[in-house]
Amino acid sequence: MTETEVERRTRIVRSCARRLNGSPMPSPADRLAQLAAHPAAGGLGDMYGDGGPVAALETRVADLLGAEAALFFPTGTMAQQAALRIHGTTVALHPQSHPEVHERHAYSTLSGLRAVWPTRAPRLPTPEEIAACEPFDTLMLELPLRDPGFLLPTWDELTATVAAARDRGARVHLDGARLWESTVQLGHGLAEIAALADSVYVSFYKTLGGISGAALTGSAGFVAEARAWRHRYGGNLFQQWPAALSALVGLDAELPRLEEYVAHAKVVAGALAAHVTVHPAVPHTHQFQVWLPYPAEVVNAAALAHAEETGEWVLGFLWDAGTPGWSMTEMTVAGPALEWTAEDVTAGVKALLSRLS
Repeated sequence: MTETEVERRTRIVRSCARRLNGSPMPSPADRLAQLAAHPAAGGLGDMYGDGGPVAALETRVADLLGAEAALFFPTGTMAQQAALRIHGTTVALHPQSHPEVHERHAYSTLSGLRAVWPTRAPRLPTPEEIAACEPFDTLMLELPLRDPGFLLPTWDELTATVAAARDRGARVHLDGARLWESTVQLGHGLAEIAALADSVYVSFYKTLGGISGAALTGSAGFVAEARAWRHRYGGNLFQQWPAALSALVGLDAELPRLEEYVAHAKVVAGALAAHVTVHPAVPHTHQFQVWLPYPAEVVNAAALAHAEETGEWVLGFLWDAGTPGWSMTEMTVAGPALEWTAEDVTAGVKALLSRLS
């Protein structure tokens, strides 16, 4: 059977002994063994989201975020739809936020909601921009704001922006798909951050390495209403315990290490910056952007050749960034990157770039 290009890429990347960008994706067999070893795997599974590992996960997430209740969703897109339509009909969000860029405008197509943009600047809105914005029911803040570079405000900026929305009588929803790693830059814990909002969405496959899935947290009344919308949107699956188990594994294994990842991302970014364009210059989380003045096709071919010959996966796959001749990738500094010193990073990126000269 002929190997497809995707299969070839996957085989080469998985064979690498050293990885700077990202975490290895386990094989299905390894994943099943991992799930079976978790203590929560020994009991009963859930039925339509009730009981078993799903209930255990919901309780744990509610405790972590200091919320009255939490509800598991099969996807973050579905969770966001439920939250935003519960809160009102007009949502203030960033034009580069996830619902605008990565959800095919489901908020308007499926839910009939209307969006307003307090700012077009590549950052979260300021209190002044919130105060000057046209009327809205809900302010949605993505923490961190991924597409402009995984950007976070300061704690004072965040609290002032939330206060400006409250002054207008609006509710606040946090798109916290990557909230887990935002605590370091903000200088406050998950519960303190979540307490600023009426509802929070968190992801289990981003950062934590779960199979899939998300959760909404908020008041008991909000979660009860979200449960009804989850059913209406087709998210009331018969059993979801595999995804819930993988999320529990991620909370056990990855959540305690995120502060170390964020710290090491600054080391990696500093070493890369002498040879490629890094944004932001000092990462706000353990993720940041890398830009190269070459087409993605050229860089990716060189990256695969480098990986096959050296067993090192350095920058990952790039994509054309919209600026002619430039490509970009998102770096994720996780467990495998911790063994890379600044000198290792410099040597690795120089060896890869030498193939492009």
